[in-house]
Amino acid sequence: MRILHTSDWHIGRTFHGVDLLADQSRVLEAIAELVATEAVDTVVLPGDVYDRSIPSADAIAVCNRGFEAIRAAGARIVATSGNHDSPTRLGAGASFAAAGGLYLRTTVADSARPVLLSDAHGDVAFYGIPYLEPEICRGELGVPQARSHTEVLEAVLDRIRADVEQRPRTRTVLLAHAFVVGGAATGSERSISVGGVETVPLGMFTEPGFDYVALGHLHSPQTLAEGVRYSGSPLPYSFGESTHRKQVWLVDLGETGPARVRGLELPLVRGLSHLTGTLEELLADPAWETAEQHYVSVSLTDYARPVDAMRRLRERFPYAVHVEWERPQGDPALRYRERVRGRDDTEIARTFLTDVRGEPTTSEMDWLTRAMAAAVRETEVVRDDIGASPAAADTELTA
Repeated sequence: MRILHTSDWHIGRTFHGVDLLADQSRVLEAIAELVATEAVDTVVLPGDVYDRSIPSADAIAVCNRGFEAIRAAGARIVATSGNHDSPTRLGAGASFAAAGGLYLRTTVADSARPVLLSDAHGDVAFYGIPYLEPEICRGELGVPQARSHTEVLEAVLDRIRADVEQRPRTRTVLLAHAFVVGGAATGSERSISVGGVETVPLGMFTEPGFDYVALGHLHSPQTLAEGVRYSGSPLPYSFGESTHRKQVWLVDLGETGPARVRGLELPLVRGLSHLTGTLEELLADPAWETAEQHYVSVSLTDYARPVDAMRRLRERFPYAVHVEWERPQGDPALRYRERVRGRDDTEIARTFLTDVRGEPTTSEMDWLTRAMAAAVRETEVVRDDIGASPAAADTELTA
C-alpha cells in the first residue's frame, strides 16, 4: 500500500494579518496532483486540519475542496484532530464521511478502533490518536491521576496495542498529534500544554513499534526514528521557516518488513524574504527584485524613523507584512549615562528631537537654546533665594 503523509494544514491561518486561503488552496491542489502522479492509495493527516476551533465558512470551503481533489485523485483519507481543531466540529458527520472515503478520528473512543483498508497483501490498520488534553480525557481513559501528555498517551497506546494483538498478521499505521522528544519546533506551533510538560518520549512509538508512525504538530519535516516522522506543514507559517523545503512523505508498505519512505517536495507557493537597509535603498536597489513577490519582513536602518514606511514599501513589495526600525546609532543596550557623557544639554536635546520627529531646523534650535538658557537662569535665581532665606540659614547651622 502506498501512503502519503501530510499534516498541519492549518486552513484559515493568516500570516502577519494576511489571508493565506489562496496559498493553501494551491498547495492542496499540488498534494492532490502528487496523489494522482504517484498512485497513492491513502493520505494520512495527523491533526491541525484547521487553524482554529471555529473555522470560517471560506476555510471550510477550501478544506472541503482539498479533500474532494485528493479523493478524486484516487486516495482515501484518514485524518485526526489536532490542538487547533475542535474535535466535535471536525468529527461531525464522520460516519457519513467514511462512506465517501474520508475517515475521521477525533475522539478517545475511536483511537483503538482502526480504519481497516486492504491491498493485495491483506489489511492495513490505521489507528488515529487525536490531540489529547490530559485534564479533559483522563477520566474517560480511566487514569484520573494523569496530569501529563505522556500519561494519557500511554493509556491510549495500551488500548491500541491490545487491539493490535488481536490482529497478528495486520500491518499497522499510527497517526498521532504530539510533541515528541527529539523533534525541533519552528516557532509557528502553538503550545499544546496547559501547565506541565508538553513533550512525550520517542520510545512510546518504537517499543514495540508500528509499521509507520505519522506525527503531526511540528512544522518542519523530520525523522525521529526509522518509521517515525513528522511531515511538517505544507506552507511556511513564520519567517523562521524561510529556509525550509516543505514536503510530504511517500510511504510504501510491502507484505512484510519496514516501510520504504521517501520525501517529495511541495511547490513553493510564495517565498519569504527578510530585507535590511534604508527605505530608499530598498525601494531603488535592483538586488531586491527577487523578493518583490515574496512575503517580506523589513528592518529599516534609516537614521530617523521613516514616515509611512509600510505604504511606500508595498509600492514595490505588495506582500510586505512586517516592518521595524532599527536604530543605526549603535548598541541600544548602552546605559543612558554613557551615551550622554561629554555632551552638553543642547546637543542632547537635538539628538532627542531627531530621534522622535526628525532633524530640527536652525530656528528651532535657536528657540530651544534660548529656552534652556532661561530655564538655567530661573534655577539659579531659585537657588539664590533659598540660600538667602532664614530657613536655609538655620538648616546650614544645624548641619
